Amino acid sequence: MSGNITGIEKLHIVGGAEDRTAITNGNAAKNKPLVVCFGELLIDFVPTVGGVSLAEAPAFKKAPGGAPANVAVGVSRLGGSSAFVGKVGDDEFGYMLADILKQNNVDNSGMRFDRTARTALAFVTLKADGEREFMFFRHPSADMRLHESELNTNLIKQANIFHYGSISLIEEPCKSAHLAAMNIAKKSGSMLSYDPNLRLPLWPSPEAARKGIMSIWDQSDIIKVSEDEITFLTGGDDPYDDNVVMKKLFHPSLKLLVVTEGSEGCRYYTKAFKGRVPGIKVKPVDTTGAGDAFVSGLLNSLASDSKLFQDEKRLRDALLFANVCGALTVTERGAIPSLPTKTAVLDALNKHSASKK
Repeated sequence: MSGNITGIEKLHIVGGAEDRTAITNGNAAKNKPLVVCFGELLIDFVPTVGGVSLAEAPAFKKAPGGAPANVAVGVSRLGGSSAFVGKVGDDEFGYMLADILKQNNVDNSGMRFDRTARTALAFVTLKADGEREFMFFRHPSADMRLHESELNTNLIKQANIFHYGSISLIEEPCKSAHLAAMNIAKKSGSMLSYDPNLRLPLWPSPEAARKGIMSIWDQSDIIKVSEDEITFLTGGDDPYDDNVVMKKLFHPSLKLLVVTEGSEGCRYYTKAFKGRVPGIKVKPVDTTGAGDAFVSGLLNSLASDSKLFQDEKRLRDALLFANVCGALTVTERGAIPSLPTKTAVLDALNKHSASKK
C-alpha cells in the first residue's frame, strides 16, 4: 500500500537485520531555528460522545497523536520549523501519520517504519469534564522498536531545541536510541527539553516509572511538569509548595522549570526568579493535547529567543502565549486537529487583553 501514498518518497537504508524505511520531506521551514521532537507517534481513538466509558461509546473517531509528534506539529502550525524522529509500523496507519506530518510542514525524514510491529493505538475516553482515561495497544508497538542505528543523526545535530518525553524510555531498544539521540543533540549545542508525560499504565510499576523518568532529569535544560506529576515524582509532596519544587525537582544546570496548572495557567522557576502566569478561560471539550500545545508555544518562542530565561518580562509573555495555545486546544476534539495557528493565538491574546481593560 505504501506506493499509493502521495508525496512520500521511500528510502531503503541498507544494513542491520531488517530493511529500514525513511521518508523525505522538503517542507521544513528553512533558515529558522529547528525544534526536533523525539518519541512516539500513534493513533488516538476518541469516543464520538463525551462522558462515557470505552464500553459505552457508540463509535470512535481516529486522530493522530503522540505527545512529541503533537509538539512538532504545534511548532510548525505556529510558524516555526520542526522535525520528528520516531518509528511507526509499515502499515496503513503508519503512512497516514507520516503524511499528516508532511501536510503540517513537519520534517519527517527522521521517521522509520517497522515491518514486524504495528503502529501504536490508544483508546482515549473523555469524561464529562474533558479529562481523559487511556487504554493502550502496544505489545510491542513500532515506536518501541526504534534502534540507535536508525537515528537520523544529521537531522538531530541541526536541532536548536531537542524535545522528548519519557515513554520512549520504557523499553529497549528505543531507550538506548533515546539516550543516544539526547547525547548527539547535547554535543551539537542543542537545548534539551523534557516533558515527562507520565502514563503509568505503560510502565511495569510506579517505581519503575519514577526511576525511569528521573534517570534523565538532570540532563535537561527545560522541563515542563504537571501538578499530578510533581506529586508522583516527589512521593506525595504538595505540588504547590515552591520549596518542594526547588529542592526536589530543580537541578543546577536547569534553565527553566514550568509547572502547568490546566485552566489556571502555569508557574515558572529559573535560577534568578519565579512566578505564575494565569491562563485564559475557555469551555473545555477535550483536554487531549493541551499540554503539548503549551509546550509547542513555549518552545517556538525559545527557539527564536534563547535569552528568554534571563528576562522575566519576555519569559512571562512567552508563557502567556503558551497558556493560550493550551487553552485553544481544549475547545476542540483531538490533539493535532485542534492545535492553534499563530494568528488564532494572537487573536485570543488581543481579546484577553481587551477584556482586562
